[in-house]
Amino acid sequence: MEYRNLGDSGLKVSLAGLGCNNFGMRCDAEQTRAVVHRALDEGVTLFDTADIYGNRGGSEEMLGKALGNRRRDVIVASKFGMPMGDGPYLRGASRRYIVAAAEASLKRLGTDYIDVYQIHQPDPDTPQEETLAALDDLVRTGKVRYIGNSNFSGWQIADADWISRTRGLARYISAQNQYSLLDRRIEREVLPACRKYGLGMLPYFPLASGFLTGKYRRDADLPADTRLALMQPMAKQVLTAQNFEILEKLEQFVRRREHTIVELAMSWLACQPAVSSVISGATKPEQVTENVKACGWKLSAEELKEVDTITRR
Repeated sequence: MEYRNLGDSGLKVSLAGLGCNNFGMRCDAEQTRAVVHRALDEGVTLFDTADIYGNRGGSEEMLGKALGNRRRDVIVASKFGMPMGDGPYLRGASRRYIVAAAEASLKRLGTDYIDVYQIHQPDPDTPQEETLAALDDLVRTGKVRYIGNSNFSGWQIADADWISRTRGLARYISAQNQYSLLDRRIEREVLPACRKYGLGMLPYFPLASGFLTGKYRRDADLPADTRLALMQPMAKQVLTAQNFEILEKLEQFVRRREHTIVELAMSWLACQPAVSSVISGATKPEQVTENVKACGWKLSAEELKEVDTITRR
């Protein structure tokens, strides 16, 4: 396993990270334990969850129990901000909510600190100054070690960094955004902002919701119980003629090199300069092993250029 610094911080994370969104949903406690323990065996140290995962709290609870006394050996990243219930007080990024959300996550995780605490999405109703000041308080009290953002635009990353630097507050050291061979939109503004302000990118949906596994074929029925079969709105966005054309060209590319499309999808992300860790979920231990292995292909400059030509829109 390769370990990289998360942005310009001193925190090291495993190149392959484990997304814990399946825990409490597609994985029960026994399955979660098996997946977590395989990840530990494979050298994975970054475990990414959120308070909303697993039917609002289930993922954090199961992850905490599965880690047990191995908690100190890993980096636990969680997120806040998505609605955790009805009404105006169970969501957002106000000081009031952040403090309550952090305490609740600590309790569910069974720990006294969160390594990386991330705002799940921008909150247009709360000034960034208030959010960053509240997060800074959590860092100063030791309940949170580092902070990050998710789904921010480039200007929001720049704005937050300026506020933190001018006011002496904790800075975001990471950004989580959707990023894959089929969705490269963040290369326009978000990735340049990450490089400029020293944030490590933690891409999610690296396999484009499973499309880049090759399990979906043109004009064929969707495989049962897959993400795109269960989420039709997402399926309409992903299962397009243009995406199938790109997929077929990429499959020809990997066949010539005796690799798989999953290895290309994961390793291409790992080769991007701003990426610190590639987060992918798993419901079975063997999937963890496959994902770790898939990050190990060191593409040459010529190969990266060819992939860029195939996928650039």
